[in-house]
Amino acid sequence: MNPNPIAISRRQKADGPDHHLWNNHGTWWLHCTIHLPDFTKWRLRKNLRTSDVQTARQLRDRMLAERCASSFLA
Repeated sequence: MNPNPIAISRRQKADGPDHHLWNNHGTWWLHCTIHLPDFTKWRLRKNLRTSDVQTARQLRDRMLAERCASSFLA
């Protein structure tokens, strides 16, 4: 178990279906801040290249799961 887990945050309701998603003129983006164990942070903004919110949610879920999984393996 990693003693210094990362935290992902964004100023938005965490329980909404579109958390960490941002619609910029019809294109969905993933937007979050990753707080690292050394008290630094990394802002993640990724163009999901879709106008479909369902597809954007699936891409977001996959990308965040991969990011969190890779941080625990490091």
